[in-house]
Amino acid sequence: MPRIKIGPALPDGKALDVEITRLRDLDIGELRIRWQNEFGRLPPPRLPRHLLFQVLAYRLQADHLGDLDTESQRLLNRSVSAEDAGQRAVNLGRRNAKLRPGTVLGREWNGRMQRVTVLTDSFSWNGKTYPSLSKAAFAITGTRWNGPKFFGLRDKPSKGTAP
Repeated sequence: MPRIKIGPALPDGKALDVEITRLRDLDIGELRIRWQNEFGRLPPPRLPRHLLFQVLAYRLQADHLGDLDTESQRLLNRSVSAEDAGQRAVNLGRRNAKLRPGTVLGREWNGRMQRVTVLTDSFSWNGKTYPSLSKAAFAITGTRWNGPKFFGLRDKPSKGTAP
């Protein structure tokens, strides 16, 4: 009989919901006591009830479902606002997006559709290979271009926003 490997149990969503509901029913004094038990120190003295609740609820969810990875934590720590954090996350996703071999990138240039195929370690255009997307864009246009920008893989910053 083959062995069956059993992984860790999936988090119980109902139990988590019940715990958060219990938190919601606590008054500010009870939330402060819960905070002290959870974090081993008193909460900030002027922290309002709704923030005490939100931090404790987040901690419950992180304990049950897992916390943010270190890269996400770093991104949030460097952000000055929620909007800034969102923009940084979008930019990080674009920067980390890898083009898979076989992907065909298209761009109309001088009235003709130009197609570049992504290879394992290079790019192909008109039967020739180029070591970078920028070199392929140069071959197409005759001028220096940032290859990802030429093919629309990077957005132009909108007017009125800081770089």
